[in-house]
Amino acid sequence: MEDTILNNNESTSSTANKSHKRILQGVVVSDKPDKTIVVKVERQVAHPLYRKYYKRSNKFMANDENNEAHEGDKVRIQESRPLSARKRWTLLEIVERAK
Repeated sequence: MEDTILNNNESTSSTANKSHKRILQGVVVSDKPDKTIVVKVERQVAHPLYRKYYKRSNKFMANDENNEAHEGDKVRIQESRPLSARKRWTLLEIVERAK
C-alpha cells in the first residue's frame, strides 16, 4: 500500500517539473529594437457560419538576447515572464534562416 502511494507521488512530482508555457512558431517581421524581435504568428480559423478557413495573425514581441534572429527568419518563441511593457516571449530557436 505504501509503495503505491510513493509511486503516485513520484509520478506527480515529475509532471510538476514540466513547463506548461506556450510555444508558437512564426516569421520575424522586425529586428530593429536591440535584443528584441517582432514575430508574426499566423493561424487558420474556420468561419462560424460558412466553415471556410481564413488566416488570422498576431504580432508578438520576443526577447532575443544575442540578436541572432533577423527579418524573414522562421522562429519558435516561448511564453515567459513580463520583460518589458509589451515583451512577454523569448526566442527558443531559429527554425529556418531567411534566404
